[in-house]
Amino acid sequence: MTEFLAVEGGTIAYEVRGAGPLVVLAHGMGDTRDAYRFVVPQLVAAGYRVATADLRGCGDSSAKWPSYSRTDIAGDLIALIQHLGGPAVLVGHSISGGSATIVAARAPELIDGIVELAPFTRKLGISLSGLLRVKRYRAGAVRLLMTGILGSANWWKKYLEVSYPGRRPADWAEHLRLIEAALEEPGRMKAMQKMAQSAPTDAAAELGNVRCPVLIIEGSLDPDWVNPRAEGEAIVAAMPAGAARLEVIEGAGHYMHAQYPDETVALLRHFLEAYTRA
Repeated sequence: MTEFLAVEGGTIAYEVRGAGPLVVLAHGMGDTRDAYRFVVPQLVAAGYRVATADLRGCGDSSAKWPSYSRTDIAGDLIALIQHLGGPAVLVGHSISGGSATIVAARAPELIDGIVELAPFTRKLGISLSGLLRVKRYRAGAVRLLMTGILGSANWWKKYLEVSYPGRRPADWAEHLRLIEAALEEPGRMKAMQKMAQSAPTDAAAELGNVRCPVLIIEGSLDPDWVNPRAEGEAIVAAMPAGAARLEVIEGAGHYMHAQYPDETVALLRHFLEAYTRA
């Protein structure tokens, strides 16, 4: 059942399933909480209380907000965890991975650990040599650029096609239809464009301040980086020694939790079993 939490500037939509230690799942740009449709049932069955939230501007949350930075999203997630009675393990994908870094650094009392899936946590420029050498990186960059410039759901769908290399979910066509319908709602595409324009400098500034356990998960074929493993290693290196570790799912793109849910959940469960409080 969808519930709503009022925060400064709007309302955040969320749902909670199961019982046990709290796990909060935050999706990426241009998506909804349905992104975790394959993950939630497995975590609930494993004995966790699982909350999925629509980011500001997305899904059933309010569409129009003053801004859409990682810090803004982090504030929403802190409010949600407080409302649900944390502590929690926070899982953030893409832009929400950066927000998870900020939450862990600024509200450590609410966090048992964080998991970042293909996170945009460090400021990076476009790699010109990567554009020339790596086809998937070139294709992803061009399609993201066109989405941002034109505000086009069609270009976003083309980006998603690159971001799901090889294996795709059985409900792929329906998922694309739902994403397109969501982005056609007033204000939703503008929100995504604003997110895309938000640099992760705020998250990067907090990497060294994270003290909780951290798991970074990258997909080996993620088009957003020339070398996804190297990006994950750089995030781990920027955190305090021993705080974070990296796992790479071979064959996965940017959305490993939908492409390879069983493999993703196996990594999540191992982390959760080690770091959640009963």
